[in-house]
Amino acid sequence: MTKRLTEEKMAQCVAAASLLFLFFLPGKLYAATSEWVTAAGGAIRLVAAQPEADGTIPAILEVKLKPGWKTYWRDPGASGIPPQITLDPSSGVVLEGIDFPAPKTFGEGAGRYVGYDTPVTFPLTLKRTRGDGDLAIRASVFLGICEDICIPVQGELNLVLKKGEFDNPLDGARIADAVAALPQAPSSDFNVATASFDAEAGAIRLRLQLPPEAKSGQPDLFLAGPSGMSFGKPAFGAETGVQRTADIPVTFSGKDKDIKGKPIALTVRAGGRSMETTLAFD
Repeated sequence: MTKRLTEEKMAQCVAAASLLFLFFLPGKLYAATSEWVTAAGGAIRLVAAQPEADGTIPAILEVKLKPGWKTYWRDPGASGIPPQITLDPSSGVVLEGIDFPAPKTFGEGAGRYVGYDTPVTFPLTLKRTRGDGDLAIRASVFLGICEDICIPVQGELNLVLKKGEFDNPLDGARIADAVAALPQAPSSDFNVATASFDAEAGAIRLRLQLPPEAKSGQPDLFLAGPSGMSFGKPAFGAETGVQRTADIPVTFSGKDKDIKGKPIALTVRAGGRSMETTLAFD
């Protein structure tokens, strides 16, 4: 009798484990991911959740990188290819925005560029434009990855969100983690106190309020502006502590050399935290 009960319990455990495995196994029933598109130095895929009440579709672009390979930020510097995503309009979905975690700086001088040297995830904001049925999302993705030289990577990423189906909880966690890893909004202890543009010096001048944990060490600054505008290596003042000043050279490559009214995204990494804000000059 004991042996029979033990066998029954084992069978029940195996059945429960099998159901749990099937629940978490990515497959058609819970599919919210595209297939991986592979390249020499890594792979890319799209992950999306069910549309929210207002039609917003939380999504991410995942970029796997092999050791020694890198990919690029929204403004990579003098060279590099930032992520570019184009959605097929016939799918009834549009791309409203792409967000970037705080990057790193690599190289010096003319070879200086900004990006990531570990796997990275870019949160996307998609929006359905019509209907309330199934969605077949078709995205064309173009970005660069590099080891010694930059290699363009292009892929077609496709996934289907079926109305009424549950999301794979692992996919939802991936999206939530990617959003949580983004730079914070400015706060009382981490912000840009003042910002001005010195036209004669050709530089943006910032006074920064850094978080308490950033009293020592030098912050990292990353700027991205409209096409035709690029930024040099920041020069920090002699101050120490949580209040710092920095001058960032600005170069205009086109005929338009006016910075007024042009939004510039600023990301600051300091003390294990990151903050992002938009600079605008009158």
